[in-house]
Formats: sequence, structure tokens, C-alpha cells
Amino acid sequence: MSQRRTLRARAVRTGLAATGIMLALVIRPEPLATGAPRAMPHAPPIRALELSGQARRWLELQYRSYPTEFMGCMIGSVDHGAVRVSRIAPADVDPARSTATQVIPRQSCEAAGWAGTVGVIHSHPDGQRCWYFFPTTVVPSSDAASFARQPYAVDAIMCGDHVVWINRDMAEQQLSLVDGRSTDAATPSGR
Repeated sequence: MSQRRTLRARAVRTGLAATGIMLALVIRPEPLATGAPRAMPHAPPIRALELSGQARRWLELQYRSYPTEFMGCMIGSVDHGAVRVSRIAPADVDPARSTATQVIPRQSCEAAGWAGTVGVIHSHPDGQRCWYFFPTTVVPSSDAASFARQPYAVDAIMCGDHVVWINRDMAEQQLSLVDGRSTDAATPSGR
């Protein structure tokens, strides 16, 4: 009986992984909203995310203040493979569309009046599931699927004392808010 359960569990895991991969293959980016910038097709790959002191303070205050997810527009520049965020502006989010597990903006950062947006950041209030691909798989999470529909250079998730971020190469990395170092996020993050 134990061997039968093991085989059944293995078959279920394999089926779920295959389903996730198939879903990833059929995800098609939605057309960009009016007023949203177009992604630069020949931009150099982004290898670093740098947050100013003001951006770090805003993230810390927001993270401590809300039991629901928050979302911000990262405003800054892209230069020589680095995204430099000078400040973070609040995204246009209806409070009813922000829960402990998701946040949905009303419009793009540019349509909300935030010029110079280089990426979007949102929080995971419990500091859990801070990844763009399910652990030990290539199956994208809803955060990765959402990023695929955006024109920005990077996307980020605030997770307590660190930020998990992804670039257009879909390379996931971590940025510590304690010491400012950016590292490869090869393993799933949590608090």
C-alpha cells in the first residue's frame, strides 16, 4: 500500500509540473495599456538593482504599515546594466483590490502620472512565497506571469529584510535591505 501511495504521489507531482509547464507555454502577454512605455528591444541585460536611501525607507515604512500587499512604481534610470531606483511612488490601487495575497492596480504607473518608471514592486506581507518560479521547477508563479505582461526592466517583491527581483532574462536575484548586497536567489526566499 505504501509503494502504491508513493507511485500515486509521484504521478500527481509529475502531472502538476507538466500542467504548470503547459500553462507557462500558453501564457501570452496582454497588449500594453495606453500610456504605458514600450520595452527597449536591444537594451543590455540588467545585472544589478540599486535602491536609494529614500526608496529603502519607503519600502520599510510600507512593509511595516500594511497587513495587505502594497504596490509601488520604482522611478529611476537604467544605465550600463543596472537599474537605479531613486524613489518609489505609490501605484494607483483601489484599497478593495489589495488583500493579504494580491494587489491589483487600476492603471499603469505612467497613466497614474509617474514618469521614469523602471519597474514595479509589491510586497508579500507574510514574507512567504517570495519567488518568481516554483521551487525546484521552471514553472512561473503568478508574479512571473504578471511581469511578462509588463514593459519594465525589472519587477520586485518586498519580503521583510530583502527584496527578490527579476529581470527580462527571467534571472531571479535578491537584494538585502540590511547591507545592500545583491545576490543570486537560487533558492526560494522567505523571512
